[in-house]
Amino acid sequence: MYTLYGIKNCDTVRKARKWLEENGIDYQFHDYRTDGLNIALLDKFTSKADWEKLLNKRSISWKQLDNDNKTDLNEAKATALMLETPTLIKRPVLDTGDQILIGFKPEIYQQLQ
Repeated sequence: MYTLYGIKNCDTVRKARKWLEENGIDYQFHDYRTDGLNIALLDKFTSKADWEKLLNKRSISWKQLDNDNKTDLNEAKATALMLETPTLIKRPVLDTGDQILIGFKPEIYQQLQ
């Protein structure tokens, strides 16, 4: 079974959930706000996907960060920021078991079938 990670009020997460349901794909939903986010989960993501792809620099959360947090980024600093502010993670993240898909594109999800 797949696991879809995100926050329930995100429009892109809603689109991904709707697509999965309409295509009969079993998944469980993990909401960072209610189910939490820890270092083990983030490490799982970054072991299968580049941390730079995971960090959403176009998010409102990113824009609200002070410049000190935005400069001299490396994996450790980015991970700490994402742990502190999970909305910095590009959404949704779909864990298929074999891979991590970041963001939602129907044509990519179509390959799951």
